[in-house]
Amino acid sequence: MSKLAFVFPGQGSQAIGMGKEFAMSDDACKQFMQKADKALGFELSQLMLEGPQDELTVTYNAQPALLTVGAMIAARLESEGIVPDYSAGHSLGEYTALVESKVLSFEDAVVAVHKRGLYMNEAVPSGKGAMAAILGMDRDVLESITQNITESGDPVQPANLNCPGQIVISGAKAGVDKACVALKEAGAKRALPLNVSGPFHSVLMEPAAGELEKTLADIEMTDASIPVIANVTADVVTDQQEIKKLLVEQLYSPVRWEESVEKLLELGVTRFVECGPGKVLSGLIRKIDRTATVYPVYDEESLQKLLEEAKEWS
Repeated sequence: MSKLAFVFPGQGSQAIGMGKEFAMSDDACKQFMQKADKALGFELSQLMLEGPQDELTVTYNAQPALLTVGAMIAARLESEGIVPDYSAGHSLGEYTALVESKVLSFEDAVVAVHKRGLYMNEAVPSGKGAMAAILGMDRDVLESITQNITESGDPVQPANLNCPGQIVISGAKAGVDKACVALKEAGAKRALPLNVSGPFHSVLMEPAAGELEKTLADIEMTDASIPVIANVTADVVTDQQEIKKLLVEQLYSPVRWEESVEKLLELGVTRFVECGPGKVLSGLIRKIDRTATVYPVYDEESLQKLLEEAKEWS
């Protein structure tokens, strides 16, 4: 029987006005913004709805904002009778998946990711770290080149293994710059520097991981009611203690998104619903497997389209 997965985007998908249509038309959705404001002690909802964009994009704001919208959309879908068999998220999105899987309460999660953003922001001084998207490069060759540069004293490593032909690298600015040159010389089609505030998913995030571990230790979790695919292992996880451990490792480990999607396909998932602003994950999933059916849900129109098609699901 065909199975369904909810997937949740990470940083980069944030946009002013995200979630507005849902919050205006549905009181339950509006409550997610109200709960976030109360839990955080500031008007996150105003920032989400009105901006400014540069302030919304700061990591410790973008993370709780994206989690709020993703959780809101997933709850709306469940109220319409659409419930996933599995959940997964890209980086920050993994926390939204854990809310959907009832591992974390929404309030605990929104506070945790705000703190996660603060720790990530503080881990590496501005300008000292960097990330870049590498297109059209074999993974083994990329890993060999980045390892050689790291061993020479400038740490750089794969950070997001997104889909065939798209890998993001992260690390010290000098390491990323050297890697971009070396990878293009080795045959990469493009090396695109990313406009991010830090070297996420690299060893330089280990100080942030230490702080995050302390924060997560004080948060109550339960075993997953819906199996989650973890970024670090690209495998199913349901045990709360294992989840907590993997969330800490996730900060300095690659996001194995391509393998995570392949795992879901292996488990029988044929339909994916992306809950959140934009269509980034939908695009990646289609590049990983063109036979997968993907529904990005980010406003009322896209929601109604999904609900109409869901009537035909067997």
